[in-house]
Amino acid sequence: MGLTKQYLRYAASAVFGVIGSQKANIAFVTIQGGEKGRFVAVAACEHVFIWDTRKAEKVLILKGNKHEVTCLCPSPDGVHVAVGYEDGVVRIFSLVSGESSVSFNGHKSAVTVIRYDALGAGLVTGSRDTDVIVWDVINECGLYRLKGHKDAITQALFIKDKNLLLTCSKDSFVKWWDLDTQHCFKTIVGHRSEVWGMALLNQESRLITGSADSELRAWDISYLQEGKEAGEPKEKKGKSLLGEEGDEEDEEGLDESPVERILSCNKAGSLLREARDRVVSMTTDAEARILACHGTEAVLEVFSVLPEDEVERVMAKKLKKAKKKARDAQAAGEDVQDPVVERKLANEIVRLTNIKASAKIRWVDCIMCAGGELKIAMLLQNNTVETYSLKTWNKNPTGTKTSRLTLGGHRTDARTLAFSSDNIGILSASGETVKVWNRSTLQVIRTMECEYALCSLFVPGDRQIILGTKSGKLQIFDLASGTLLQTVDAHSGALWSLCLSPDQVPIFYLPFLRLTVKHLRTLQLEEDVLCVKYSPDQRLLAVSLLDCTVKVFYTDTLKFFLSLYGHKLPVLCLDISHDSALIATGSADRNVKIWGLDFGDCHRSMFAHDDSVMFLQFVPKTHLFFTAGKDKKIKQWDADKFEHIQTLEGHHREVWCLAISPNGDHIVSSSHDKSLRLWERTREPIILEEEREMEREAEFEESLAKGDEPVVPGENKETEAAPAAKKTIETVKAAERIMEALELYRSESRKMEEHQIACESAGKQLPPPKADPILMAFGNVSASRYVLDVIKKVRSSELEVSLLVLPFPYIPDLLSLFNLYVQDGLEVELVCRCLFFLLRIHFGQISSNQMLLTIIDELRTNTISQVRGIRDVLGFNSAGLQFLQRELESKEDVMFFADATGQLEQKRRKRKKKERAVLTIT
Repeated sequence: MGLTKQYLRYAASAVFGVIGSQKANIAFVTIQGGEKGRFVAVAACEHVFIWDTRKAEKVLILKGNKHEVTCLCPSPDGVHVAVGYEDGVVRIFSLVSGESSVSFNGHKSAVTVIRYDALGAGLVTGSRDTDVIVWDVINECGLYRLKGHKDAITQALFIKDKNLLLTCSKDSFVKWWDLDTQHCFKTIVGHRSEVWGMALLNQESRLITGSADSELRAWDISYLQEGKEAGEPKEKKGKSLLGEEGDEEDEEGLDESPVERILSCNKAGSLLREARDRVVSMTTDAEARILACHGTEAVLEVFSVLPEDEVERVMAKKLKKAKKKARDAQAAGEDVQDPVVERKLANEIVRLTNIKASAKIRWVDCIMCAGGELKIAMLLQNNTVETYSLKTWNKNPTGTKTSRLTLGGHRTDARTLAFSSDNIGILSASGETVKVWNRSTLQVIRTMECEYALCSLFVPGDRQIILGTKSGKLQIFDLASGTLLQTVDAHSGALWSLCLSPDQVPIFYLPFLRLTVKHLRTLQLEEDVLCVKYSPDQRLLAVSLLDCTVKVFYTDTLKFFLSLYGHKLPVLCLDISHDSALIATGSADRNVKIWGLDFGDCHRSMFAHDDSVMFLQFVPKTHLFFTAGKDKKIKQWDADKFEHIQTLEGHHREVWCLAISPNGDHIVSSSHDKSLRLWERTREPIILEEEREMEREAEFEESLAKGDEPVVPGENKETEAAPAAKKTIETVKAAERIMEALELYRSESRKMEEHQIACESAGKQLPPPKADPILMAFGNVSASRYVLDVIKKVRSSELEVSLLVLPFPYIPDLLSLFNLYVQDGLEVELVCRCLFFLLRIHFGQISSNQMLLTIIDELRTNTISQVRGIRDVLGFNSAGLQFLQRELESKEDVMFFADATGQLEQKRRKRKKKERAVLTIT
């Protein structure tokens, strides 16, 4: 069957206009050994932008798929950055190549926190699904899932020298986890509302938590030695043993066991913030000497954590002063006891300064540079990034603004878009500025201040633009000079729509003349006007009113012609086709109606979007049109066949408007997520049946992703630890490929057995049977080797769940193959990992099967010998590297494989400290 009508696909081309999305945090990164504190990573919808704050330009884009970025965390070595997404996926990108090689899929909803351990080999992630998952970055797999919180995870911290994990959540609890046993051994219950952030100070001996009030709570941590306790703690299940009335333990906020096993955590006091709202984010520098936190306002509070010797010096000074006061009192004849100076939290953590940003702060990050200079990066709520510098050695330091990224986007949502007549210029206007972009380079050509714009257009000749504002004014701008030419008070209310007459006479630009507008006629209506449109033949004028109708008037006499009624809610957008035969209307009732302009009859009513239809426009010289809705989607329709052609998904918030280029090859759209998106018409044809099939497959994959967790036989669902990975469409496909490979191995084994029987019966060697075409396509490999190749191609993070899906009848064949692989020394590490996992989950059936006992016994012997051989090789290589290190260090008198930069920075600090001391003396 041939194609009766060909449609061409529109594909996403670029995302611009967004500097930093609000959902994900901001983080300092290092690009190819660049300057420390110069580059910042921010989320930009589904991508991650790396900005050079000095040059105010993008240096790298880490491209995502379709889900929004919700969390960022650079690795300790500065080479990678871990990115969490809305759908629960975590991807690790290289900052050198910008590519992602590792992907983890374990969470059911958005990732809210990511944290590396000190070596960068482990990764912990928390999500809105209340689970915490620990991942092995080197092996690219999940270790375990920790359950216990009842609300979204807000922060997670590794304890460096101990195998411990600290997590906090919106359920008001802070939990301590022992990663050796995957068990929560302590819960801090001293908060009365959500815990929004926390930080470790003083070599991880103090914990600071921020909640929904103005108080920062401090907790002293003391780690106990093993064997110090007198007995084992009682195991608790269910609710806390603490009463609700509030005893001594409840006042301290600890859900403690009778005997402390690992550590004790006691409340040490609190710091009062100047802000009265909740803590939004809290961060420290790498050495935890600076603590920065902020609320929902524009003020960042910076605290300094004094070193122990400085605190002792201050306390000694206070004690000396108190003793002197006591001696004076005794000399006066008063009875005075020996003075005692109590050490308070305010003596250890002092307020450094407050930094006022230009708008409300959403996220903050700080980094300590050489010489004690603190660099602070802030992501603001108005699509702006600001960086500040703070000289911490000053007595009264103040934050100095060093850069501000504003040019590449609007501060508020862009509510109107327009294309120039040459398809090159794009106009976008928001509540404070109007910008003109170059479509090919996506660079800003002009930025001009304006009032709150709701509609816009290019004047013929593309030398001037006209804006309609919320206050009812018309503003005319000249693009060459970037100045406001004229402001006309056109209406008393909001000016929702502008439309240029079809008889566009080219306007020649003369430098001694100014463009102006002149009021000719007024059409008085009974209801508020929401949208207006000229017909291309200049015969009719269509007006949508607040009474849910569209009225059509003659252009020359302004007499009434037609009334189009049928929408249940007001019509927010409309457009007329190029031949003036059809008019399409989109309404807040989520429907699109197609009308004939000859008699005003409704050709078809279509349910278009899941929310209000915000914009509608025909593709030039066709009967195809696009609609944009509050459901984040842009859809293309055929007004002749009344068919839905395609859906453009990409925006993460409501789509306000779109504009189609005069040649129809490009579309630009604006959304509440602050982004502008460019779509380009390709040469790929669209087959509607295939498009519907792809939509059904996408719905099936989404339903599969929302399915239940994989069930491991013999494991209790109520336990705190669970498998890390989850069942996805990729794991199901991987399991199917493994099963197909095993079926191919079985068929090839049967062929070889039949061939041997035939040779024995014939008494001579017969020609071997023809190999399977799949094996021939893979280089004529054996069937057993093909199974190993299929298992190797499964992602490391998805291997366990893929094996979990396999039915048990395939397990005996897989175990016998594993025995062959181990004997031949093929992929011993991978085979052992699969073997141990299968033995754990199918232990009951394997141990009760007499046929498998001999295979298991052979596997035990072969596995031990092979693993010992690998261990010996690793030990030999490690010893050889250590010997080479010692030899090189002794010969050249330098240190290899050690951090010599820290000692260099200490020398620089000492030298600068001496220089400052000399300057103060002089």
